[in-house]
Amino acid sequence: MRLFAAAAGLALALVATAAVAEDGDAAKGEKVFARCKACHTIEKGGPNKVGPNLHGLFGRHTAAVEGFKYSDALKGANFEWTPDKLDQWLTKPQAFLPGNKMAFPGVPNAQDRADLIAYLHKASEG
Repeated sequence: MRLFAAAAGLALALVATAAVAEDGDAAKGEKVFARCKACHTIEKGGPNKVGPNLHGLFGRHTAAVEGFKYSDALKGANFEWTPDKLDQWLTKPQAFLPGNKMAFPGVPNAQDRADLIAYLHKASEG
């Protein structure tokens, strides 16, 4: 039963991701991602840097990238990354999850966040 619930949750997250991706412009989001490149990679099999590799982010449980040393705040968080959660995180990471190690202040512009989420969705496929 738990496996079914997890699969159903992942399916809903993927549908929601596709909907958010439609609201954003992936090409513009790639430009927004330039702010993230110092700390993150997105390509499949890419290395962890100061932050974890983001490939396959959507539907992934928090603190799940092998070999990355997460903060206690992220280790203790109990959710999967959805477009909504990512939007909240990207708005202001420290306000969303106090105690996390991400020093990035956030992306205050809602359209920039939608564009970034669209890019992350597109870049994470395959």
